[in-house]
Amino acid sequence: MKQMNNEQLDLQQRNPFSTCLATNLVEMRRMFDNCDDIIILEIPQKESPRFAVIFASGLINTSELDRLVINKLNRMSLPVLPDQLRSRLAVSSTHYETDYETAVVSITSGNSLILIDGCDQALAVSLVSLETRGIEEPAAETVVRGPREGFVEQLTTNCSLLRRRLKSPAMKIELMQFGRHTHTSVALVHMQGIADESVLAEVRERLDHIDIDGVLDSMIIEEMIEDQPFSPFPQLLATERPDVVCSCLLEGRIAVLVDGSPFALIGPITLFSLLQSPEDYYQRTTISSAIRWLRYLYFGIALTVPSLYVAVLSYHQEMIPAILLFTIAESREHIPFPALIEALLMEITFEGLREAGIRLPKQVGSAVSIVGALVIGQAAIAAGIVSSPMVMVVAITGIASFMIPNFALGGAIRLLRFPVMICSGILGLYGLMVGIILILTHLLTLRSLGVPYLSPFIAKINEEWKDTLVRAPKWQLVFRPRLALSSNRRRIAGQTNSKPKKRMQ
Repeated sequence: MKQMNNEQLDLQQRNPFSTCLATNLVEMRRMFDNCDDIIILEIPQKESPRFAVIFASGLINTSELDRLVINKLNRMSLPVLPDQLRSRLAVSSTHYETDYETAVVSITSGNSLILIDGCDQALAVSLVSLETRGIEEPAAETVVRGPREGFVEQLTTNCSLLRRRLKSPAMKIELMQFGRHTHTSVALVHMQGIADESVLAEVRERLDHIDIDGVLDSMIIEEMIEDQPFSPFPQLLATERPDVVCSCLLEGRIAVLVDGSPFALIGPITLFSLLQSPEDYYQRTTISSAIRWLRYLYFGIALTVPSLYVAVLSYHQEMIPAILLFTIAESREHIPFPALIEALLMEITFEGLREAGIRLPKQVGSAVSIVGALVIGQAAIAAGIVSSPMVMVVAITGIASFMIPNFALGGAIRLLRFPVMICSGILGLYGLMVGIILILTHLLTLRSLGVPYLSPFIAKINEEWKDTLVRAPKWQLVFRPRLALSSNRRRIAGQTNSKPKKRMQ
């Protein structure tokens, strides 16, 4: 593993340890002033302290500290060097600290620091014991068939979940630290020989430019390294599933894991990869392809149906069949608002109910959102504020937005629906086409770590349509996606046809 990004500590003036234990203790007490969770134990020999142990309560296993460290220090006599102390302690994970600044980071990260009188180095012993959430299935990425494991907030656990699936030494995990105050550990994961080196170098360069006071979630890293921060479309895939990360690594993509966040970032991505679900690869190809096409259809419905209804009802009534037009006209006879205002009112109300259902406790959230939609919709129709066809259009649009598997992409469609609707209410179908053209123009210029967002269509890579338009059988997906210039693109060697040979009669 590679340790990088110590520039935050280099910006400060590093003060080396003194050979006098008393001087070191005075400085450490000054740096941890009013920090009651930091414990400083002095271990005397012949009525004067010769050793000192500093640790943060709640971050270490105190019983192991007593058994492996303190009891042995009580039986030791000076002089003793750090190398001798390290060999006598039965702890596998130890390292040296030479200055106060890095020692503070080590202590607050869960290490126990041993100071020795007469030595200008301190021995950091790792006895970390943190209360963490257990591994469970991600609530937002459930599957009928497939693994049930999801990432947790602890980086070491998340890296182990990846290592259990990819046992090859080609999977490289590079550790970095970000945040002048948080010193958050970040892991850059890639497959050596599969990931493109130019894309990997670009990610490293973007990460090296991050200088921030704190990193509390992977979203902060995402905003720092994405190509166009003001685009509503996500340019990195956030997932809680280790199997998705491993699959993307084998395709040549790069993953970023952040300590304290259960979401891994994956890039480069495309629009079509955001419309794919892990379920697609755990079902039969015909079923997966049909569901994928249904997802594409509802993606278009979620973006355009309210705008299309407003445009046709306001400017192009001749396009509506006569019987249906009479029904709509009858339902709108006592509606005081034009179709655009009616659609905006219903869409804003629906989005409010959706957010309320998310923020409420799980036991009542879904019930409140469903009952609220039914009651408010029926009450609005009875009060003559909106028409029943508009309620139906908004309901279909809401269902369509739930079909989008990626939450960030669904949020982008929900946001873009309003300006497209306004354009349709002003210019009719011309306004709808203008809105769609502007969105397509933006998508054509969008990049994810330098890769076109509409690949493989914009790059004319016909062989990748087998995992875009449909989900072809695995034995037909011979090559990895052409994400950049990687030369190792073949992932199936030899015989690629899975059809069994005919047996002799």
